[in-house]
Amino acid sequence: MNRTSLFSLLLLRLSLGLLFLYAGLTKVTDPAWSAAGYLQGAKSFTGFFQWFAQPEILPVTNFLNEWGLTLIGAALILGVFVRLASLSGVVLMLLYYLPLSFPFPNAHSFIIDEHIVYIAALLVLASLRAGRFFGLEKWCASLPLCSKFPRLRAWLG
Repeated sequence: MNRTSLFSLLLLRLSLGLLFLYAGLTKVTDPAWSAAGYLQGAKSFTGFFQWFAQPEILPVTNFLNEWGLTLIGAALILGVFVRLASLSGVVLMLLYYLPLSFPFPNAHSFIIDEHIVYIAALLVLASLRAGRFFGLEKWCASLPLCSKFPRLRAWLG
C-alpha cells in the first residue's frame, strides 16, 4: 500500500474508533441510560429483541452494549486487536440494524443506512489488518505472550 492508502486507512480506523468510544462512554457515564426503549421498540424480530429487554437480562444487555462500544473504540484508536474489535463491531451494528423497519430502516434510506456503512468500513479494517499501520499491533505481536500463543496474533491486527 502507498502512503496515501495507509493514511486513509488510519483516518478510517481513528474516526470509527472515536465514534465507538464516544458512543460507549456516553452510555457508561449516564446512569439513566438503558437499551430497553430501543429493544422494546423493535419493528423486526420483536420476540428476539424483547427477550434482551427482560428485567433479568437487561442489565447484562446494557453492560455488554456500553463496554462493548467503549472497548471497540479504544482498540481501534490504539490499533490493537483491530480484527477482533472490528468483527465485534460488525455484530453490534447488525444488532442495531435488525430491529429497524426493513426495508426502510429510517426515513431517509432504503435498505442501506449508517449501520450498514459502519459494517462495511469495519470489514475493511478487519480484512486489511489495519492495526499494523500506525497502531500498537506490531508491538503486541512481538510480545512473548503472542509467541507462546500464535493464534492470539491472528486476532491482533
